Amino acid sequence: MNQNHHIHRNCLRGILILSLILAAIITPAIAGEKYLYGSPDLRVAITGTNEFYPGEEATATIRVENTGLTIIKIVRSEIISRDDRPDTAKMAVVSLAPGDAPLTIKTDPQMIGDITGGESTTASFTIQFDEDARAGTYTIPVSIEYTYLSSAEQHGDDFIRYYYNKKVVHAELQVVVKPDVRILVTDIQTDSINVGTEGYITLTVRNTGSEDARSATLKIDRSGTSPLIPTDGSAFIGDFPAGSTVTRTFKVAVSTNAEPRDYPLSVYAEYKDRNGQMQTSEPRTFGVNTGGKIEFTAISPPAVVSPGQKTVIDVEYKNIGDAQVYRATARISAVDPFTSNDDTAYLGDLAPGETKIARFILNVDSGATEKIYGLDSEIRYRDALDNTQISKTMKVEVEVVPREGSIPPVLIGAILIVVIGAGYWYYRKRQ
Repeated sequence: MNQNHHIHRNCLRGILILSLILAAIITPAIAGEKYLYGSPDLRVAITGTNEFYPGEEATATIRVENTGLTIIKIVRSEIISRDDRPDTAKMAVVSLAPGDAPLTIKTDPQMIGDITGGESTTASFTIQFDEDARAGTYTIPVSIEYTYLSSAEQHGDDFIRYYYNKKVVHAELQVVVKPDVRILVTDIQTDSINVGTEGYITLTVRNTGSEDARSATLKIDRSGTSPLIPTDGSAFIGDFPAGSTVTRTFKVAVSTNAEPRDYPLSVYAEYKDRNGQMQTSEPRTFGVNTGGKIEFTAISPPAVVSPGQKTVIDVEYKNIGDAQVYRATARISAVDPFTSNDDTAYLGDLAPGETKIARFILNVDSGATEKIYGLDSEIRYRDALDNTQISKTMKVEVEVVPREGSIPPVLIGAILIVVIGAGYWYYRKRQ
């Protein structure tokens, strides 16, 4: 029994060994592959538009395509397959340079990785075109540095050595600077530009671009939070050829909280280009000198009045501002113990630094306390654009003093005390 079992086990073992031998003979070894020829062939192009305007900051997307081909591939069982193909550009880095183009490349060289033959990838670059770039076609140099598999040596069935080389490919891209209208401010004239008022700005501008504008309109705009605010900021100029000059006048208001100094405004043109399309030129900023506020002060000494009298007082006003005013009228506010039936006076035109005298009639209450009072006064006037303006309130001093020929109250009191005292002494003496 045991002997038969032993024989059976040996038979099974023999069958298993025979099966393994047959499988090894029938099943072929795994085949490896290698490429005899092929190398990277890189080409570049700009995706999207390659047309830009002067002064424009744009993103240019560069497509890098590997058109390299593998010509011959060998597959044999004794070959160890390569990790890289010879037509693969490995660890590629693409760089742009401005060349003779009027622009600045703001992006550093870009790593775009491995590009196998027949594939492509992209890299983006930020480009800033010069504001004074002339219209035309320009060439931008491109360089691509990469590593590729130059050869591989196989030693035996389990060892392979790779040889890599570096290469730099130079190419060129073309960009087009489109013609446009560019504004250059050549002269600035101001009239009555003062804090808190309106005035005029006359601009002379030149079209320094290469586009002949048609149906053009010159416009000015507020620049950021500038206190200069255009109230009539558009002027039609019609045809505006390249190199020509025009002069236009605009109306501008100045905020009341501004200070006298230079403030910015922007100017640009809206026009039809050579294709009949509406375009807007790049805004240009220019500075406008702003004068101080229009202010007045009362410079006369305190007017002297007496209780119970009607008095004519003279008040001298001075224009201490930076601009002339027109048809000015002064007004005084009479409050207790004063009243007035004639509280306004015509001053006329006042240039900066000029003074005028106004006359008012004041009625003083008989019970007015003898002291100096401050009465509110203001001046209503017309500015250079004939707008009605009202000055800040100022104080006019009026001093109440005793009437001439009258006995001062203190003296009257003293006399009464003396009389009462004398009467009392006389009464006691009679007693």
